[in-house]
Parts: sequence; C-alpha cells; structure tokens
Amino acid sequence: MKHSLPTEAGQTNPHTEQQSAAHREQRIDAINQVFALFRLNYHAQFFKAYTTEGELVQVKKLWMSELERFTPNTLLLAAKAILETSDFLPTLHTMIRQCEAKSEQAHLPDVHTAYLEACRAPSPKINYAWSHPAIYHAGKACDWYFLQSSSESIAYPVFKRKYQELCERVRGGETLTIATPPTIEHNPGKAPSKEENLKHLAALRASLDL
Repeated sequence: MKHSLPTEAGQTNPHTEQQSAAHREQRIDAINQVFALFRLNYHAQFFKAYTTEGELVQVKKLWMSELERFTPNTLLLAAKAILETSDFLPTLHTMIRQCEAKSEQAHLPDVHTAYLEACRAPSPKINYAWSHPAIYHAGKACDWYFLQSSSESIAYPVFKRKYQELCERVRGGETLTIATPPTIEHNPGKAPSKEENLKHLAALRASLDL
C-alpha cells in the first residue's frame, strides 16, 4: 500500500477527481510525512496518544480536513517549526497556528480573499495594485472572463487550484513578478512612423489582459 492514509470511498465526481487527484496525493504524502516526523521525535508521547492504527487513521483524516486550506509545503514547514520549538506532541490547534504563521510569512492572502480580489479587480488587470502577484497570475491562468462571468461554485474551485499551486511555488522560494506593459517613447524631434505605432499598439494589446 503506497499511503497509510486511505482516501474516502463513495460518491465521486469524475471531473473533480481528475483535476484534484495529483493535489490530493501530495496532501496525503504531506500528512503522512508530518506524522512520521512526530512519531520519530515524540516517540513515547506519540504511541501514548495514538494507541491503535485505526485511531491514527481517523486523526489523520481529521487533520486532512481541518488543514485543507494550507499547501503540502506549508504543512511540512509548520511541522518542522514545531519540532524546533516544542518538546510536546502538538495538538491540531497548535498545528493550525503554525501553518497560519508560515502562510503569513509569505504575505499570501487566503484563497477566498484572493479569489474575490481577482474577480473584482478593474481592467486593465496588469495595472492593478495586486495584494500579491500570485493572485494576478492565478486569475490570468483561469481567464479573466471566465472568473467574472461564471458563478462562484464553478469558478472558485478552478481559481483555488491555480492559486494554491502558485502559493506553493512562492513558499518554495520562487519570486513572482508582473511585467510592466510597454510604453511608446515620446520623441518630439521625430514622430513615430505608422509601422512603429502599429508595433507598439500590438505589443500593448498582447500585454493587457482584458
């Protein structure tokens, strides 16, 4: 068996399952790694708290559910921070606080706040003062028209997946930027030719996400 944390059986949505399978596997791996770290570092406390394999599986499922808003990388960072600062096996509440601290270090808004900003930002999108470049890139990857014309129940899951992927890259050390649209230089001595104006106009259209 590849993973010690089983997935739920029952109702499935083929489209959702296909989109989220890879991310779910990453989250299962992360939770299993977190508990493996706790087992090694809090050995006696760990086996006193989780006396049976069935109990441990149920606890892992609970943590998976309650920590769903955090990326796998954030879960691992939080667990390592706990190992460095505490002599006691953490509760779920302690883990949530550490995950929130690691998320705040990257200055990344939560998923739903980012989604609302992406939907409400005026055009041209590239000139908007984004809270974080990850929101812009997630919105662009989803398609601005799709976000603004689709209901939240349809658009939010798509945005969430894109945004969480970008957040994980940021927490991994990647710096995201938003390219400044090109401008036409003003030269009073010589007016731009028609061909130059067309080139600049084409570049502007290509850079603006309307």
